[in-house]
Amino acid sequence: MRNGVSRAAPWAFLIAAAVLPLLLASDYQLFQLTMVVVYAVAILGLNLVTGFNGQISLGHGAFYAVGAYVTAIMMDKWDAPYWATLPVSAAICAGVGFLLGLPALRLGGLYLALTTFALAVATPQLLKYKLVEDWTGGVQGIVITKPDAPFGLPFNADQWLYLFSLTVATVLFLLAANLVRGRIGRAMMATRDHALAAEAMGIDIALLKTRTFAVSAMFTGIAGSLGAIAIQFVAPDSFSVFLSITLFVGLVVGGVASIAGPVFGALFIEFVPNIADQVSKAAPGAVYGVILIAFMFLMPSGLAGFLRGLLRKAVRSIRPATPSRSTEG
Repeated sequence: MRNGVSRAAPWAFLIAAAVLPLLLASDYQLFQLTMVVVYAVAILGLNLVTGFNGQISLGHGAFYAVGAYVTAIMMDKWDAPYWATLPVSAAICAGVGFLLGLPALRLGGLYLALTTFALAVATPQLLKYKLVEDWTGGVQGIVITKPDAPFGLPFNADQWLYLFSLTVATVLFLLAANLVRGRIGRAMMATRDHALAAEAMGIDIALLKTRTFAVSAMFTGIAGSLGAIAIQFVAPDSFSVFLSITLFVGLVVGGVASIAGPVFGALFIEFVPNIADQVSKAAPGAVYGVILIAFMFLMPSGLAGFLRGLLRKAVRSIRPATPSRSTEG
């Protein structure tokens, strides 16, 4: 019974997430929810390499930027349909991630974090470089058009993009869940927990790390493509190092090494800054910092871990007590 409820709960949540916003949310609120979906996929990619494989990355904003620009360039220069840009973006970002994963073989911990941080710092400047300015639009960026619903479906552009993004995210979350629960996922976590023991058990650490970086970059690149379509604009300054830090904050707040955690982390990074701005127009950053510290103090395992603990307590409280067996003399 308990297993049936736990399996049905995600699907019930997904159906509610697909139906209720279409009925109750305005176009702007749908845009915000679309960005929540986008950030959830981006954080999921970061979670694979950091949460499940133990490699600290502070540069996933660069993969997000690559995915966004691949989609924007294809739609602007070649009139490619928005959906056709996603597999191209996934392939290119996976290749970039694999190449970046090669230094990860010799670096670890803080050294790898600094390497990826340097990538995040350099990306906006590279996008402004004169040799690629004809493709990237330089500092002016690229403007694209938000797609309409196909086949005459009764949805406006915001409703359709939300459903499209939610569908793509569902597929990616299922792929990630199957990945981490299978043999590869166990190898990833074994490498994270004790690399020497994992290698002694026959795991190819070098190949595993590079492949994990590739898959992680692919997920985040797809998120960048969806984000570009939703915002309808890309520019180098939109992908500053602050984006990478924001994704990392979402990872920690949502819950490291958790499939559901990226959803909660995405909700945090999308809505909490707005709440902080409403609380104090003069110092929204200070309010945001206080809220973040409070979350870390009260929920050290992230929102996903906190809610999981509450669920376990609720199940234990309603579970009927097992009668003790009496012995007959």
